[in-house]
Amino acid sequence: MERTLGPAMGDFIRGLHESHGVVFHLARTVAAIDAQTVQLSDATRIEADLAVVGIGVRPRVVLAEKAGLALERGVLVDEYLETSARGVFAAGDIARWPDAYSGERLRIEHWVVAERQGQCAARNMLGRRERFAAVPFFWTQHYEVRIDYVGHAARWDSIEQQGEPRAQDVVLRFRSGGRTAAVATIFRGRESLQAELAMEQGRSP
Repeated sequence: MERTLGPAMGDFIRGLHESHGVVFHLARTVAAIDAQTVQLSDATRIEADLAVVGIGVRPRVVLAEKAGLALERGVLVDEYLETSARGVFAAGDIARWPDAYSGERLRIEHWVVAERQGQCAARNMLGRRERFAAVPFFWTQHYEVRIDYVGHAARWDSIEQQGEPRAQDVVLRFRSGGRTAAVATIFRGRESLQAELAMEQGRSP
């Protein structure tokens, strides 16, 4: 998770799993899977009753493409979740919308974001003209540790850290262009909510 949460949090999460008996085989890929074993690219063989493969997802935009909608790694929508075709709306994992805080077009794969967008799109279909301005977020649970993340930082110039992940008490601020693009916390719910509110108001937390 270093790509999303930075090296300090990535190291903490790996160590947390290792403390629960998980063994990582980093910098190796799967070469073969049979009924009893998984073989890695360095010829290591691991006995396994079950193999779970996480290969990621791609948005299904075939219908949108056939309809001639504007696409860019998803279906492009405006701040009202309306597509390039008047009266046609998109929401959820396929929708790439202009995020008011970051100024970037985002496509977030999270069920709560999808729910909120669906509700907003439905109201706009009824003529409400409501901007979708919810701050993107996610959480991830690892055993007893929950990590909360608000905002969006595909890249950053620096990470400001208060506290220590291993103490399970930390705030990380991902800084880009002189402002905080995202905030990750462990057991710092108040700071997470304050950051979300600041972003909603267009302020850098």
